[in-house]
Amino acid sequence: MAVQRARQARRPARSQHFLRDRGLAEELVTLAGVSRRDLVLEIGAGDGAITSVLARRAGYVIAHEIDSSLAMRLRERFGPLSSVLVVDGDAFAQPVPRLPFRAVSNVPFHETTRALRLLLDDPRGSLERAALIVQWEVARKRARGDTLLGLGWAPWWELRLVRQVPASAFRPRPSVDAGILVAVRRAEPLLPPAQAKTFRAFLRRGFGRRHQPAGLDEWLELFRAASCKGRRGR
Repeated sequence: MAVQRARQARRPARSQHFLRDRGLAEELVTLAGVSRRDLVLEIGAGDGAITSVLARRAGYVIAHEIDSSLAMRLRERFGPLSSVLVVDGDAFAQPVPRLPFRAVSNVPFHETTRALRLLLDDPRGSLERAALIVQWEVARKRARGDTLLGLGWAPWWELRLVRQVPASAFRPRPSVDAGILVAVRRAEPLLPPAQAKTFRAFLRRGFGRRHQPAGLDEWLELFRAASCKGRRGR
């Protein structure tokens, strides 16, 4: 026991807060619209609270877990013949699936923005929908859509804050609450995916200025006007 405690003490902190309520995992999977036809990506599988629900309701699951001891337990739990592939390692070091997929995760709080960028930065990717538990203030900020990151995603994604999740829903208990954030791909994108890089560069040049646009519609109007002017000037 002393050796085990010493090993655990040497492990780096990873903001691991496991779900105490199975109902929360069920809710998350439902919000992602997961069916037996779907491939699902899970970032930070932890002790498998969400993974076990996905194993019943999804077609195939790729569950990333950076903690090797937890990954080993998950492999033993689900076995080689299940629909769950447990990947031992950093999810951010791996490409997202090329096939259409959904994402369901209780994201480590310190990795929230990184996880959102992995899933949402490339509008040409194959993500269809995501339901994520993230740190509360970050969830509120991203759902508003008025930040540089949020505006950069908005032409292709709709982000919705579903509800607040109290810290008591996790073990060990974090110092702050969490929130459920849902991202849905727009049926009709507001800009072609090929313009994502150009649009974000346009946002960076204008964001934070005294007379910057008030919302997404104004940003898009100005961007389209600038694009037309640029084409005429060639």
